[in-house]
Amino acid sequence: MSEIKFIDLFCGIGGVRIGMESAGFKCVFSCDISPECQKTYSENFGEMPKGDIKQISEDEIPEFDILCAGFPCQPFSISGKQKGFEDDRGTLFFEICRFIEAKQPKIVFLENVKHLVHHDKGRTLTVILNKLNELGYKTEWKVLNALDYGVPQNRERIIIVANKLKIFDFSKVDRSKHKILNDFLDKTGDFEFLTPEEYTLIPNPKTQKLSGLCFAGYRNKSIRKVGVRPGTEHLSRVHKQPNRIYSVFGTHPTLPSQETSGRYWILLADNKVRKLTLNECYRIMGFPENFKRPSSVGEQYRQIGNSVCVPMISAIAKELKNQYFEE
Repeated sequence: MSEIKFIDLFCGIGGVRIGMESAGFKCVFSCDISPECQKTYSENFGEMPKGDIKQISEDEIPEFDILCAGFPCQPFSISGKQKGFEDDRGTLFFEICRFIEAKQPKIVFLENVKHLVHHDKGRTLTVILNKLNELGYKTEWKVLNALDYGVPQNRERIIIVANKLKIFDFSKVDRSKHKILNDFLDKTGDFEFLTPEEYTLIPNPKTQKLSGLCFAGYRNKSIRKVGVRPGTEHLSRVHKQPNRIYSVFGTHPTLPSQETSGRYWILLADNKVRKLTLNECYRIMGFPENFKRPSSVGEQYRQIGNSVCVPMISAIAKELKNQYFEE
């Protein structure tokens, strides 16, 4: 089989690239507008991604078989302002279409936040699918959860795969047994613990069946009083994600890019509470232990929160090869 080539648009720190290369594909072009992400990518892959996609000509891109793009999710994320195509970053999807039209790749592989499915009452996703159809592609999409691909993180993302001849069969993508957070923790380190006075644990915490999350308590932060109904003041502590504490015998919620101080708190087997370390964050995203991280701590938290679950990309890449290049 001849070498299968892909391009890595909005490449971030290279999670998609690691997953695609695990299936034997070769990256021939990458771009990302963030200088810090470019630096991390360059350290790990030995090449500097191009910058602003709007400034890249179609002629600059070598021939390739697969277009990969985890295009900016903030315009569609429930954590953001949800402006969609009204946000400049939302219009970057049409830059992807510019490359598709010019290069006619065999496969288009897109990744975004789960909320893209519901954004603007589903109209945003319809626009995306219709545009791909106009370009001559048969599309299929599915919301996948990192939890099903070997990491203990409840992280749902929409995956869109487009091909001119054949619809992608998501049912063939291998899933693995669910893991718990306890198996991914550092054994030693300079851990940041909370004192018993700083948190409250709830009795008999229950593990959620689908997500695997086990909410175990909350930090004793000051409670919000404005606009809160009488008798529910204590709920303001648990409504805010950074105040929540999760048991290591369950999974972890989605690592968001906004928490640049890494305020993720876990309840250990000995009933002590500490912060999840950066090493652990990279591990539950599926990045290799030798991954180089040249940026500041805050920037690393942002980068890993914006990245992809590597084992999930690997599983999809394997099926792209099976269904489009080997069958």
